[in-house]
This record gives sequence, structure tokens and C-alpha cells, in this order.
Amino acid sequence: MNNKLKPAIIGGVVLGILSVIPFVNWVNFCCCLWAILGGLLAAHLYVKSSPTPVSTGDGAIVGAMAGLVGAVIAVVVGIPISIVASGIMTRVFVSFMEGINPDQAEMMRTQMEASQTVAGAIVNGLILAVFLVIFATLGGLIGIPIFEKRKGGTPPPAPQNFGGGAGGYGSSI
Repeated sequence: MNNKLKPAIIGGVVLGILSVIPFVNWVNFCCCLWAILGGLLAAHLYVKSSPTPVSTGDGAIVGAMAGLVGAVIAVVVGIPISIVASGIMTRVFVSFMEGINPDQAEMMRTQMEASQTVAGAIVNGLILAVFLVIFATLGGLIGIPIFEKRKGGTPPPAPQNFGGGAGGYGSSI
């Protein structure tokens, strides 16, 4: 388990930090892309450090561990950042919408301001944490077939002739 810990921590810190930085975290709207990339990174580092071929189950484990590290970062660091940065995010979204549709911009402003509470930030942070674990696990699963090029296991045994002579195993009658 210790050889999985370092890749999981590195992948988790990367996905956690990228998931809480305002504006950079928008990439997570695209199928939790930072979480998948964090799981991929953890899988890559684990394959690189493993002396033996790595199974997809190991990739899932290291991806889930990376997701847990990222989830802790998202909850501990991300919730306070989202509370502080929520006003800035609202202004950016509203100014963007004003250029497209001014009527929609005012409606968007009132909806966003109504949803900006501490309880809302906590709920959103916990939901994000669950998604980070799920998608980092998926990234770990995807990463093993991509990065593991070594052949696993022992070669199959050669066929043997159990009957002896012409009528033995493997001969046609």
C-alpha cells in the first residue's frame, strides 16, 4: 500500500488544487476533467514506480486514493475560497451575460446572489468531493491500459501429449 501512497498524494494534490482555484476550476464542468487527470497522473506515477506489471484494480485503488486526497483539499480549502470568491464569480458571469442578453443577466444575478450562502458552499463542496473521488477512480482505471505496457503473469504452458503414440491428446482420429 505504501508504494501507492506517494502517487496518490501527488495526483490528489494536483487535482485538488486545480479544482479549487477560481476560474481554473471551471474545467471540472467538463466531466470533472481535473479529477480524471489527477487519477491518470496517479496511475502513471504508480506504473512508473512499480517493479511488476500493474492491474486495473490497482489503478482504481490509486485513483480513488488520489480522489480522496483531492476531496479533502476541495472541502478544507475549496469551501472557504468559494465563499470568498463568490462575489467575484457572480460579477464575471453577469458581465459575460450582459454582453449576450441583458435581461437574462439580471435574472442570473438575483439567482446567484440568493444561492451564495455558507450552507450552499458546504453542500457544493461535499458534492464536488464525491465527484472527485468517482472521476479520479475512473482516471486511475483509464490510466493503467494507457501507461502499463509490460506483460503480466507467466506464459501459458506448452501443450502436452498425454496419450502417447498416434491416438493421444490432440491428434485426430
